[in-house]
Amino acid sequence: MCYTTSNYRVEVIFVYKISFVHRITKILVDIMFFGGILVCVALPFVMPTIMESYAYASGGTAPSTIILVASGWCSVYILYQFKLMFKTLIGKEPFVHQNVSCFRKCGVASFLISIIYFVRLVIGFTIASAIITVIFAMLGLFSLTMKDVFKQAVFYKEENDWTV
Repeated sequence: MCYTTSNYRVEVIFVYKISFVHRITKILVDIMFFGGILVCVALPFVMPTIMESYAYASGGTAPSTIILVASGWCSVYILYQFKLMFKTLIGKEPFVHQNVSCFRKCGVASFLISIIYFVRLVIGFTIASAIITVIFAMLGLFSLTMKDVFKQAVFYKEENDWTV
């Protein structure tokens, strides 16, 4: 695309193209999304067998199942938001209000997972629960920071679109 004025010739080149990494990432997100749904649906049915085969106490099946299913659905929700963001990325419009909203929702879901595992820490401490709590709290903060960055980018993009 080329724009010409009396003194200047401005050439606009669209250098952004969908790379192999984008395609692989989208495929992996899709696999994790649908796999996560299957696991969340199947977990209540297979959890007693899993707990029994690893010789866990039988009374811990319900709380463990609730924690895993709740955090699993939050993770599936985060993956769904990633799928929505990939649509705008592939459509070559990443700086839109929809992505700002997606990052906010990812942040809230990440904090919810962190709270779920914090409650798990209160019930019974495990190193894995402590690590999951910290990681998802950091992911929540990162998502909210990215929300603000994208919100500012959307503002600049819209302002620039009005300038010709």
